[in-house]
Amino acid sequence: MSRMPWHGVVVATALPFRDDLSVDLDAYAANLRALIDAGCDGVCPNGSLGEYQTLTDAERAAVVKTAVDTVGGDRVLAGVAAYGSMESRRWAEQAAQAGAQAVMLLPPNAYRADERSVLAHYKAVAEVGVPIVAYNNPIDTKVDLVPELLQKLHEAGYIRAVKEFTGDTRRAYRIKELTPDLDLLIGADDVLLELALAGAVGWISGYPNAIPHVCVDLYRAATTQDMQTALPLYRDLHPLLRWDSRTEFVQAIKLSMDLAGLHGGGCRPPRVSLLPGQYDAIKADTLRVLPLEEQARERKQA
Repeated sequence: MSRMPWHGVVVATALPFRDDLSVDLDAYAANLRALIDAGCDGVCPNGSLGEYQTLTDAERAAVVKTAVDTVGGDRVLAGVAAYGSMESRRWAEQAAQAGAQAVMLLPPNAYRADERSVLAHYKAVAEVGVPIVAYNNPIDTKVDLVPELLQKLHEAGYIRAVKEFTGDTRRAYRIKELTPDLDLLIGADDVLLELALAGAVGWISGYPNAIPHVCVDLYRAATTQDMQTALPLYRDLHPLLRWDSRTEFVQAIKLSMDLAGLHGGGCRPPRVSLLPGQYDAIKADTLRVLPLEEQARERKQA
């Protein structure tokens, strides 16, 4: 593998739907091309922003194939989350067959799994042979991949990296103490700067769907410790990035995409709707940030 699909800015891709809520794969492919053209390093289909829980098997497989065909398998980190290990393993096999060169895997999410269940889950999927990025999101799964458990998963050869979503920046240092060879990825957008300074090698994020150029600029500045550039951008973007921890995040992203002139494409039920005040706040923050996005785009085209 010439590059690691989880390094750099990896976009947790939003999935566009037509008015009848069928998947719009053509619009999805166009969005993917635009993200790579904007400087993003890779894409992560079939995550929460991809609304994988609401897709049929055929739709979910088609999304991965579209991503690989559009940007290349070395840029695709396919989400393979499922209720149990056998289903996740099947999705990892499908992703590998489609050409994706890495997958992202939550713990079992139908129940509060104990450590033995988590180890067995990752072992079963690791047997497919495709590199795994663990996704630690105890807010949603109620299973916490604490640093000591990540150490066991890595030493067993089951995982290569972790997307850390707890928002606890102290964990970055504990993970590096216990498992220095495990790649740390920024999962919660509103601690991007803190985790970049702690040594993260990637950012799996949703907001580049709407503002890719300025997000790439922020990540590059943060990881090179160019604080003169990073800190003002971080302050400007932070109101939007804070939506990452909310259940309405899919709608927030797609509203921002629509305001940016991109195809958000609605959401499939069940989803929590934005309240009027939330809608107004996202709209105001997006419109304030869009000039920064345009400036970043113009710099890259110059």
